[in-house]
Amino acid sequence: MELKNKVVVITGGTKGLGKALALSFLKNQAEVVVCSRNEDEINEVIKEGIFGIVADVTKEEEMNHLLMVAKEKFGQVDIWINNAGLWLPHLSIEETDWARAHDLIEVNLFGTVYGSKVAFMEMKKQGVGLIINIISTSALEGKINETAYCSSKFAAKGFTESLRKEVENTNIKIIAVFPGGMKTNLFDEKIPEKYNDYMDPNDVANIIVDNLKKESPDEELIIRRNN
Repeated sequence: MELKNKVVVITGGTKGLGKALALSFLKNQAEVVVCSRNEDEINEVIKEGIFGIVADVTKEEEMNHLLMVAKEKFGQVDIWINNAGLWLPHLSIEETDWARAHDLIEVNLFGTVYGSKVAFMEMKKQGVGLIINIISTSALEGKINETAYCSSKFAAKGFTESLRKEVENTNIKIIAVFPGGMKTNLFDEKIPEKYNDYMDPNDVANIIVDNLKKESPDEELIIRRNN
């Protein structure tokens, strides 16, 4: 895929992998729109030349607004990346704060669902488009003391696989990305073990972008750290 002048929307695009993706697409001369529910973070990325708006991925109407803003500014949306995500520190099932887990699932699952839905409806009108769901290697196997996080990511994986089947006879493509641990703000609350071995989000972003440049991009892209 030629990325020059492609219009890319990235949720959760003000820090971590989302911001790294935005910068990587900009280097490839794409047009980029990011969102976050944190206005201060939006103001900061705007200073860096990234166009952004405040929007909450758990509210379908705000995802519709994000789409409309992108269309008004750039005319269409070619690539939509559902990247926004939350994490909880590793705890046993009885220690997990399941009220907080509700918000995690709202973001990790329903944020992906709502973003995919509004992107799909627009791309169906356009007759073409690409949706990329950033999931996690935690969607590939259950992990001890990660019941909440793994559950949200397994659900996002199932949704993505089902959506891919739904668009089989269209020119809309669905890519699932499963990155391992990255050195991002996701872990500000508690640094996991072996954090020093985690990946640089800029390296992960470049792998994702390079995959898109291939003649036949991988639909299931697993990016694991070395350790």
